[in-house]
Amino acid sequence: MADCYGGADGTKEQKKTFKFSDSRTGETLCVVIPELGAGTALPGVVAAKCGAQVTLSDNALSTQCLRNCEQSCEVNGLENVKVIGLTWGQFTLELTSLQPVDVILGSDCFYDKKDFEDIIVTVSFLLEKNLGSQFWCTYQQRSSDWSIAHLLENWKLTCEHVPLTCFAAETPHLAGSNLPGDHTIHLLIIKKVNNRVTKSFT
Repeated sequence: MADCYGGADGTKEQKKTFKFSDSRTGETLCVVIPELGAGTALPGVVAAKCGAQVTLSDNALSTQCLRNCEQSCEVNGLENVKVIGLTWGQFTLELTSLQPVDVILGSDCFYDKKDFEDIIVTVSFLLEKNLGSQFWCTYQQRSSDWSIAHLLENWKLTCEHVPLTCFAAETPHLAGSNLPGDHTIHLLIIKKVNNRVTKSFT
């Protein structure tokens, strides 16, 4: 973690953030992170524990999922994480009034083909609204016939596939568990095409 400064009155206003730095300049960036379709909210909880400013979201109609997010925060001692209802593909007040974001997290959102375009629509809106932001998404490959390539093209998005070897996650047994086992897991970073503002989070 790192401390970022810069209050509105010019004084030092300290807050904990993820320590993301440009490999060339070492510049540290303050990072605001929402998680879409959070479920049990593990990625968002980890991000918040590391110091990021996090908003968790799940289907607005699924009160139990939203309660699961709240309980995950409670048991992990996270008091400043917001939990909101966001339904993929719907332009609600909760979506349009979401605070500026840097990184959007999604853990295995692409598990049902019928939801793919709604997810991309929601992500595209947030990336358009927040120039320089990125969507970091992991997913389990369930069918070699499934693809989001045409949706990315339709919504003017680019996609970078990040090898799991980059952070020693290619093993079938992570963190002492039996996961992911024989499952094939991918990590994608999705951005807007020709985004005029570029942030480095590596």
